[in-house]
Order: sequence, then structure tokens, then C-alpha cells
Amino acid sequence: MMKAVYMTNKISTKTEEQKVLTLTCFSHFLSHFNMLIFPALVIPLSAHLGISIGQTIEISFWMYLMYGLTALPWGLAADKWGAKPLLALFFLGSALSCFAAGLYTDSINGLALSIMGLGIFSGIYHPAGLGLISKETKKISRKLAVNGVFGSLGIATAAVFAGFFNSYFGLQTVFVLLGLMNLSGLFLIAGYKPLPITKTNQKPQNTITSVLTPFIILLCIMMLAGVCYRGSTLTVPAYFELKNNEIFSFCTSITGLPLTTNLVATLSTSIILMAGILGQLFGGRLAEKFDLRFCYIFMHLIIIPVVFFMAKTTNLPLIVLSMAYFFFLLGTQPIENTLVAKLTPKKFLSTAYGLKFIFTFGVGALSVKAIKSIETSFGIESIFTFLGFVSILLVSVIGLLILVTSNKKIS
Repeated sequence: MMKAVYMTNKISTKTEEQKVLTLTCFSHFLSHFNMLIFPALVIPLSAHLGISIGQTIEISFWMYLMYGLTALPWGLAADKWGAKPLLALFFLGSALSCFAAGLYTDSINGLALSIMGLGIFSGIYHPAGLGLISKETKKISRKLAVNGVFGSLGIATAAVFAGFFNSYFGLQTVFVLLGLMNLSGLFLIAGYKPLPITKTNQKPQNTITSVLTPFIILLCIMMLAGVCYRGSTLTVPAYFELKNNEIFSFCTSITGLPLTTNLVATLSTSIILMAGILGQLFGGRLAEKFDLRFCYIFMHLIIIPVVFFMAKTTNLPLIVLSMAYFFFLLGTQPIENTLVAKLTPKKFLSTAYGLKFIFTFGVGALSVKAIKSIETSFGIESIFTFLGFVSILLVSVIGLLILVTSNKKIS
């Protein structure tokens, strides 16, 4: 009898974890998918609105800033009211913002305001969703890695989605379809029932969670990582469109189809970002086996030479280097998110993730302004040189984290 009850509870726990992962994985996919549609449309929008690439990129500033800055209030709300109502608001608000963007593709201010709304509502996912995983599942590093795969899938497929529908159906269609995708999430969340607080998988707190200094240092690291992430994902589609002419000619000759440079560039972007999926799994496995800090610095050290070479190459070498870059950059995310969980009491996890994404996506959004300035003054290639120096600084701060926590093991 006791064995039967134990097996029933075990199955129930697995079922609930699967529901949590299904909801959070789809939400994570959409959160990044929402944010990566715009970079794929930079050059078409530039031509449509009659403004420069730098000015077009600047339209997205408030979207990316609010995506990060709203993370803390969303995290506080999730800790107080739970993830379910917050994720429902994420789906509905994002959908309405997309529909508004579809109406204002001819207006710079209207488009900027609409996608700012998209940033505000898409910002709900990370503090609410990652907090939900950390509170209601076991083997956190592995679950975060799986969840990260779907985030990477959103990052990777957004460009080709936007490129295809823009090339054949127009800008408005891209935003309307994106709105419908977000709206569909309401059906998924209707089937999720939150676990009562008394049934969550509580674990003894690691003694390091009482130390404030390591978490503050980690926030600085994640801010710099946010600059690298936002700067690279925002630049790559346009960079490929300008630098991969030989690949465009090859694809046109092989397929015989009336391809556009934007479609080929966005398809190339999706292919190289797919490497981030493998990177997420790789990073998740590392996080389970080794000290999190040394996994973290190892991944970021490899990024440094790769990003400097990206500023000097074109066509196939650029594609290969970009795949390596995003493999390791996105591969750091399950390691990073596990570090946050290890340094934070469970009841404050959503708030802690909110703080993380203020620094990662909010402060990281300042890279939009930096990119505009660098592209205007020195050319688009120099953006990757800038990101290389940011990575050097980032690795130095990870070294400081290792030094400050030298008497601890974080795994």
C-alpha cells in the first residue's frame, strides 16, 4: 500500500513537472522570438521608412530597455501572486502589442511605442518562468538547460520567420502572425494548475545564499553578458545581409529561386543561432558536473578570440565563427541561471531573476545606443570589436567572483 502511494506521488510529481516545463518552454520560446523579430526587419524597415540603418535600430531602444527594466517589478509580482496570472498577462499583452505594431508600420513613433509594449509584456517571462522552474522542479540545471533550448529555438527561428513572411507577404503580416502566436499561449496556460506552496520542492539553502557580495558581482557580470547578447543578436542579421554576398549568389544559383538578400541573411542567422541550442545542452551538462564558476569563465574565454575574428571575416568563415560565438554565448545561460538559483533563497527567486534581467536586458539595452554610434562613426564591423573588449572585461569580473568565493564550492 505504502509503495503504491509512493509511486502515485512520484508519477504525479513528474506530471506536474512536465506541465511546468511545457508552459515555461513555450513561454521562453515566445519571449525571445518576440524580441528577435525586429533585428531581422532592420534593413526592410530602413527602406520602408526612408531612414538609415542606425536610426532604424534606434527604434527598438525602448523595447529592449523595457524588456529588462520591467523584470524586477514582474519578479516581485510573481513572488507575491504566482506565475500563472503573470504568464497569462504576458501572452495577452504581447499579442495586443504585436497587432498594434502591424497597424503602425508606416509610423516611426507608432511602431516604437507598439514594440515598446511588446518589450514590457515579454519581460514578464524570465522572472516568472525561471522562478517557477526553480521552485517547482528538481535537477534545476538540467531543467534550465531544456528550457534554454526553447529560448534558443525562439532566437534562431525568429529571423527566418520574419524574413520569409516579410519577403512574400509584407511587414504587417509578420506582426499580425506574431500576435496570433502569442495569443495561442492563453490556451496552454489554461491547463496549468500551480502547486500549493506547501508542496513545492524545497531544498536546504546553500550557505552561500547569505552572502550578498557574490550576487552583486554576478549582476555586474550579467550586465556585461547582456551587452554582448543584445549587441550581437541585434547586429547579425544586417551584418550578414551586407557581408555574405557570395553566399547569396551561391544560394540563388543553386536553388534558381527569386531569393532576396534579406531572406538569405535571415535564414543564415537562424542556422547559426541553432548552434545555441547545442550550446544550451552543453552548458547544462557542464553545470551538473563541475563548479559553476569555472564552467562560466571557460565558456566566456573562448568567446573572446571568436568575436574579434568576426569583425574581420565575410561569407563562410563568418558563418562558422558566428556559430561558435552563439554556441558558447547562449551555452552560458543555464550555468548563469543556476548560479542565480544557488545564490538566492527560494522565496525570492522570481525577484532575483527580475534583478538579473534588469541588468542583462535593461542595462544591456544601452548597447542599442552604442551600436548606433559605432555603426555611424566606424562602420558595422567595429561593433564586433567593441563586443570583444566587453567580453574581456566580463571575464575579468568572473575572475573577481571566483576570487571572492574562493572558500566556497558552487555546484
